[in-house]
Amino acid sequence: MIISGAKIVVETLIEQGCDTVFGYPGGQVINLFDELYIARDRVNHILTAHEQGAAHAADGYARATGKVGVVIATSGPGATNLVTGIATAFLDSVPLVAITGNVPCSLIGRDSFQEVDIVGITMPITKHNFIVKDIEELADTLRMAFKIAKSGRPGPVLVDIPKDIQLAKCEYEPKTQPVIPSPIVYAPENKLRQAVQMIDACERPYIYFGGGVIAAKAYEELTAFADRIDAPMGCSLMGLSAVPSDHPRFLGMQGMHGHFASSMAEDEADLVITLGARFSERATGNKSRFAKNFKIIHIDIDGAELGKNIPADLAVQGDIRDALERLTAMVTEKKLPEWEARIDALRLEELERTQKALEHSYAKNCESCTAHCGRSDVPASKKLTPYEIIDAVSEHAPDDAIIVTDVGQHQMWTAQRFPLRKPRTFLTSGGLGTMGFGMGAAIGASAATGKRTILFTGDGSFGMNLNELATAVTQNTPLVVVILNNGVLGMVRQLQTLFFSKHYSNTTLGRKTDFVKLAEAFGAKGAHCSDTAELEAALTAAFAENGTFVIDCVIDCNEFVLPMLPPGGSIDNIITEIK
Repeated sequence: MIISGAKIVVETLIEQGCDTVFGYPGGQVINLFDELYIARDRVNHILTAHEQGAAHAADGYARATGKVGVVIATSGPGATNLVTGIATAFLDSVPLVAITGNVPCSLIGRDSFQEVDIVGITMPITKHNFIVKDIEELADTLRMAFKIAKSGRPGPVLVDIPKDIQLAKCEYEPKTQPVIPSPIVYAPENKLRQAVQMIDACERPYIYFGGGVIAAKAYEELTAFADRIDAPMGCSLMGLSAVPSDHPRFLGMQGMHGHFASSMAEDEADLVITLGARFSERATGNKSRFAKNFKIIHIDIDGAELGKNIPADLAVQGDIRDALERLTAMVTEKKLPEWEARIDALRLEELERTQKALEHSYAKNCESCTAHCGRSDVPASKKLTPYEIIDAVSEHAPDDAIIVTDVGQHQMWTAQRFPLRKPRTFLTSGGLGTMGFGMGAAIGASAATGKRTILFTGDGSFGMNLNELATAVTQNTPLVVVILNNGVLGMVRQLQTLFFSKHYSNTTLGRKTDFVKLAEAFGAKGAHCSDTAELEAALTAAFAENGTFVIDCVIDCNEFVLPMLPPGGSIDNIITEIK
């Protein structure tokens, strides 16, 4: 059949299994949006308040499901507003297809109205990108975009479509099935045999895994392998939810703000088996000190990550799920009672250090908050602690609730504390650290799954994209927004307290925003909380609500995220309490 380029886009999206797209219309995609209107019974378009929110929503859709998220924006500012969202997906290996309109081909390069070289702008933050200048190539280009996005290490792909290509017509032949990813790269047999020799010889194995385990769906294979070699497990921020938080071998997130036991266990290991993680500086601390005590086996689907940040004694490129299955069958089963006893001792030491830190917390023992955060009118006895808030929310949340965070102290507290029980239920911006990620991602995750979503955010992060409350209300999104409100940019302020002589330069917000009234103005419901009784009442109301509910929780500006490795520091400098 002969159809327009705009219709080809919509038909190809449907052909590829896309049921929901996110975006914002404009002059250079108006024909495309007309076709979306015509096909509205086959593909749902969710209009956000801003293109950045749309990109984060498509990202949240992809993270929650493993499917490719799709976002559409017009040329110029519409396209550039996607950039932060595309970069967020790129740094966290999220499959995304971004479709942008552009001026007609004859006007490209002439500084036309709302013209920008979005292909050039996004080249460093996409797996690949395209500009389509031939209508005959449009459908196959879109198919290739989906294939690239979900092959190997997933990531975002951008397709820029000039207006005249959307208007042009050509023969369109639909495919009966979505494109399949490129063939899986399997780990070489000789590499795995070397790994077996190293594993069989070690006495203190430790498994460190990242988001690659989630992408590979290697959940059961990971725990079976850990049981086989009697190894504790820790993970990067992106690895959270791959195994249940209460798994007996799981020590939690490690690194700059990770659990004491997991960071120490890695340092005391003689062999670290790294799966789908890239050894970022947040995970390693001082790289010259890292890995002094252990050898490393590094397995990753992306060969470019092997040895990029930390040299590996054995680097293995291949699918993680397959590699774990084969390794589990090949290695000798281990029982390591001395290592088990040491891990138990580290767990106990972590509990003791955590309790001591809470008892000596300045925030809990001061008469009132300092004037720095503008909350001096609220005494310490009428402030909640972050852990109290997170624990209370977890009591109300079902096991499969999707937990989303913005970026900052609240993100780390949630990563440390919230009991995650199912894969793909923890969505956060790990690589780019995007404040404002949460609202869009929560909307996208809920749209993808139909589940109630919980967003933990801070007053600083929430202020970045709170306009997406309009989207949540319009879509009747079952969303509980929990604001840990300390009146400051908490993570930066923590650094200023510890390392910059308490020079609180531009981290005191001093805002008078009433988030509950704001929620009501958008059409949501909300409640203020400053003690556990008010929090419990708010949570009961929020989880009974079908739509969006905002809970504004007062916490102290002097609450710190601990443990902490100082910037540029190492495990030798770990901070577990503030004296």
